[in-house]
Amino acid sequence: MTIKIGLIGCGEIAAWHARGYLAISEEAQITAVSDVAEANAQKMAQDVGAAHVFGHFRALLGESDVDAVDICLPHHLHRDAIVAAATVGKHILCEKPLCLNLDEADEIRRIITANGVTLMCAHNQLFAPAVQQAKRLLAEGVLGRIYEIRTLDTFRYLLAKRNAGWRNKKETMGGGELIDTGYHPSYLLLYLADSTPVEVTAMLSTHRLWSMDGEDSAQVLVRFANGAIGNIVTSWAYEPPIGSWQFQVIGERGQIYGRHNVLHYQINEGAPETVTLPEVNTFEAEIAHFVACLRNQHRPIQTEVDGIHVLKLILGAYQSQMEKRAVVLCPDQ
Repeated sequence: MTIKIGLIGCGEIAAWHARGYLAISEEAQITAVSDVAEANAQKMAQDVGAAHVFGHFRALLGESDVDAVDICLPHHLHRDAIVAAATVGKHILCEKPLCLNLDEADEIRRIITANGVTLMCAHNQLFAPAVQQAKRLLAEGVLGRIYEIRTLDTFRYLLAKRNAGWRNKKETMGGGELIDTGYHPSYLLLYLADSTPVEVTAMLSTHRLWSMDGEDSAQVLVRFANGAIGNIVTSWAYEPPIGSWQFQVIGERGQIYGRHNVLHYQINEGAPETVTLPEVNTFEAEIAHFVACLRNQHRPIQTEVDGIHVLKLILGAYQSQMEKRAVVLCPDQ
């Protein structure tokens, strides 16, 4: 049976999601779309094959027969859409961030559990072949005890007029660049570390995008329970530093580093090796994984639990910047 998807929000990121469903049209189809901008919704409906159009996600949830929803809304609207969808028994894929604060996170966790639905966080970079291969090697213990993990996501962002409004304001953005693009290297760090973060220190800055309430760049240090140190570098002010990598893991036996579909590793005193893996569209892989989890009743690679862990880390980084100190992260905070 084909899974019916309701696409909530039809902006730029939604187009990437839509192409993912079109790639597996026999497994899942977008049958309903919603957006407060009617032109966006109408165009998306045509692009995916005459889906029903709704002006608001509550109308979509009340009047369509979708099995699951894919939430691609501005950050401050995620909580409301998740709660509304879970309440009526719809499974959920939600773009990052999961929500904006821990009160919202607690509500989401309760409502998901109470209604027995699946929520998957749309952490597409985890599906990069180099990331998955690195995860396998780390699970095998090839590096031994882990010393340091570094993740990076930077680019020179020209805020488009269609995005500038809600991204410029902390109350709708949730902060600045760190809770947006910086969310990617944050969840990637936690995924590769496979340990609980216990302390965070951050320095945030604005180098170029002065119209934003929040930062356009961030550097975050994280101490993990197993003793490893993490470092997140993220920015909308500049292109990736020359010689940098999406991720780098350093351990007692050597190191692994890479990006996209290319993975490098070197065991101490050994010759460096490079593995080039088949390329993958990470959005298409993400969508295919979500649909497969629904069909087979499997746990997604990242659920609301993982999204809350990322949120705690980022909120701790904001607290560190504000209070000019290292912040201890409590598991039950």
